[in-house]
Order: sequence, then structure tokens, then C-alpha cells
Amino acid sequence: MNKRKVVTLCGSIKFWKEMQEINEKLSIENGYVVIGLTPRATNKNFTEEDKELLGELHRAKIDLSDAIFVVNVDGYIGESTRGEIAYAKQKGKEIMYLESI
Repeated sequence: MNKRKVVTLCGSIKFWKEMQEINEKLSIENGYVVIGLTPRATNKNFTEEDKELLGELHRAKIDLSDAIFVVNVDGYIGESTRGEIAYAKQKGKEIMYLESI
């Protein structure tokens, strides 16, 4: 059996719906193991400690992955996602994008 490609989703939480759709598509159509959906609390303001922890956890997900998939709807890539792309590049991970850049 071939090893399945492990992919971490990266993108703005404002694209939550698109990220869920892409998760399903990459899993079913490509047979990828998809990780990376960040916990979403609709009425919670994350503290700086929370944000640091979530960033650290997301980098750990990238470490476990073969690639990242950037959800850049309408070309949007925010500051956090740019940092995740730089981290993935530093780690030699494949980088895929929803939209060409």
C-alpha cells in the first residue's frame, strides 16, 4: 500500500467554509490525509497566549505533513498564513495553493 500524502490546510479563519469544502475534496478526490482545521469558537476572543499556542500547534501539524495547502480565496494571504508558508518552505515541505499566485 502506498503512503498517503499528509496535507495541512493553511489560511484565514474567515475562509472556514471553503476550508471545510477543500478538506472534503482533498480527502475524497485525492486520497490525502488532511489536518489543520483550527478550533473555532464563534464568540471567543483568543488571548495572546491562546494565539501563541495555536500557532505552535499549527507548526507541529506542518512538521507532520508532507505538504501544506494554502486556501487563498481571491488571492488573500494574511500575515499568519505568510508565516506558515515561510515555515513550510524552511522545512522543505511542498506548498500547494487554491489559487495560483
